[in-house]
Amino acid sequence: MSSTSHRAYDAAARVLSLLCALAIIIVLSPVIAIVAIAVRIRLGRPVFFTQERPGLEGHLFTVHKFRTMRLADEPLSSLDAVATDAERLTGLGRFLRATSLDELPQLFDVVSGHMNLVGPRPLLPEYLTRYSPYHARRHEVRPGMTGWAQVNGRNQASWDDRFDMDVWYVDHRSLPLDLRILMRTVRVALSREGVSAEGSETALPYEGNCRRG
Repeated sequence: MSSTSHRAYDAAARVLSLLCALAIIIVLSPVIAIVAIAVRIRLGRPVFFTQERPGLEGHLFTVHKFRTMRLADEPLSSLDAVATDAERLTGLGRFLRATSLDELPQLFDVVSGHMNLVGPRPLLPEYLTRYSPYHARRHEVRPGMTGWAQVNGRNQASWDDRFDMDVWYVDHRSLPLDLRILMRTVRVALSREGVSAEGSETALPYEGNCRRG
């Protein structure tokens, strides 16, 4: 796809993401409210997990999710040391992650313009210095709530494979491809495929071992 075609797609994708996000927020507002109440009752405040993530061209923005873990300084019992992420993850949190309901607040990040519905997932800022130049191209587009990697293995794929798929998406992005990804996202969310890496409750950190320079 030419640079002119990419610019036309990017503009169209932004408008469609905004309109679709607003429509989904309206339709799913009861679900969003129910999840917020459940998190408030089971985990307390804050209801939302917020964290800075790199977006388009690596610029940082604040991403929003429903909280799925106990607070880092909240012991599981009086005898506990600092709990690991897997230990802090609650039963409600596992359900929200498996069904992707924890991602619903990111619809507001789409409305604000920091994200699109489809694109590479926004990851941790410290990963920016660990990407190869090739994999850093994943930041040439806005991050998305779902993406090509999320419907092709999700967290069970290796980091290198996920980043390869992100860059493939950057080079092949189109509205038909986005529609295909969104349709497959529904199936993946319902089947709960690839929620976590094998043998781990949460996603394994990226250490920077790229196979592509």
